[in-house]
Amino acid sequence: MGPTRKPNVCSRLSRRALGCFSRDAVVYSGSLRESTKFKNVWTTHSRSPIAYERGRIYFDNYRRCVSSVASEPRKLYEMPKCSKSEKIEDALLWECPVGDILPNSSDYKSSLIALTAHNWLLRISATTGKILEKIYLAAYCKFRYLSWDTPQEVIAVKSAQNRGSAVARQAGIQQHVLLYLAVFRVLPFSLVGILEINKKIFGNVTDATLSHGILIVMYSSGLVRLYSFQTIAEQFMQQKLDLGCACRWGGTTGTVGEAPFGIPCNIKITDMPPLLFEVSSLENAFQIGGHPWHYIITPNKKKQKGVFHICALKDNSLAKNGIQEMDCCSLESDWIYFHPDASGRIIHVGPNQVKVLKLTEIENNSSQHQISEDFVILANRENNKNENVLTVTASGRVVKKSFNLLDDDPEQETFKIVDYEDELDLLSVVAVTQIDAEGKAHLDFHCNEYGTLLKSIPLVESWDVTYSHEVYFDRDLVLHIEQKPNRVFSCYVYQMICDTGEEEETINRSC
Repeated sequence: MGPTRKPNVCSRLSRRALGCFSRDAVVYSGSLRESTKFKNVWTTHSRSPIAYERGRIYFDNYRRCVSSVASEPRKLYEMPKCSKSEKIEDALLWECPVGDILPNSSDYKSSLIALTAHNWLLRISATTGKILEKIYLAAYCKFRYLSWDTPQEVIAVKSAQNRGSAVARQAGIQQHVLLYLAVFRVLPFSLVGILEINKKIFGNVTDATLSHGILIVMYSSGLVRLYSFQTIAEQFMQQKLDLGCACRWGGTTGTVGEAPFGIPCNIKITDMPPLLFEVSSLENAFQIGGHPWHYIITPNKKKQKGVFHICALKDNSLAKNGIQEMDCCSLESDWIYFHPDASGRIIHVGPNQVKVLKLTEIENNSSQHQISEDFVILANRENNKNENVLTVTASGRVVKKSFNLLDDDPEQETFKIVDYEDELDLLSVVAVTQIDAEGKAHLDFHCNEYGTLLKSIPLVESWDVTYSHEVYFDRDLVLHIEQKPNRVFSCYVYQMICDTGEEEETINRSC
């Protein structure tokens, strides 16, 4: 037998550039093969929230990390115990961009960007748990939430809303600053600025957030307004601040990003910035997506709940067939969103059907667009919703009563979660049916292009529809996180089990 051939890196990179992903092809083929099973290999419970990110399961407020990539989960690291004030409250996983030249060798590995309860922003090695960078934010507010402004490039750290002290409220002292947004570019960390949202400028604002360079401001009336964050930063930045550099601010000197000085609020809007767009929507529900840009709202009236309007962003015109309302009667509302696969399509989910809608130009009128069905996934139900109940009266007469079941009645198969698996280009759908005293769930994989059912995986644990659930499908892994009453969290891990001989054959046939 000849010497073992070593893998050619250049060849593999070239094949990957051409779309040949051998590992993905193997997993895709293996996970969908009829003989392949997903086995519950591990179950655990916790008193603190459980989080999952790209093959890593986090426990104890991100203090303990377990890898789910191996045949059985194994501990990657455990950070030292800390006080309640030092615990991690929110975190994002940062992954190294391909082709970028970075200052340190450790930067080429994934990091966890974490926000602690005492306002420290940390960059933690996702492999070892070692703290690689730390930034002290501020003492003038309580930062609580992390989100991507631009995925994997810019983060926004949002403070809790400033309600003012009870004494101040009793004295009638108004608190004008609602919240703060701290914006950073990641790796290496650099400060863009900290922006205050002031009611003196924006009026009776109830919330604000940052997404893709757009400042989104919301009002109790349902009004949503959009502003350019870059324009605001250029126009209203009082002083440019650099992390680690000395700074004099308000009569105090310190180092930016170090305790106790922190980072001063250096973007204070003194006049109403240019308005990009505004719209009124029920409960401030507003989404942008599609090709070309469209937005989805619900008309700002309570009786319109469950009715969605799809309109062009450029002129607010309603798309043809742009009013989407699912024909269903249920306790829980249906939901709609732009497909995360960047196809410009729209996913509309109800209790018994998943509609994938497409946005296309109207023939002979390229300036206007129409909504049409691409495909529909239906729940496995009997056609007749009517149920007959026999009642015997005191005189012995039998009376037959007929009634209609709700579309999300627990005894009928009901869709609870719909997600998109980008690496394998699959739609994953969780369907639940109440059987006797407990709910039974299964995870179905559908072709993202045509909606065809490719495989169904039963979940062995009982599914209570009154609990909060998250389900992840990540290549050869299925993970179910459940939150029960009294802050009891459970995690169920399933691994793909397939015949070794068949897997080797697939590898040989793969690109």
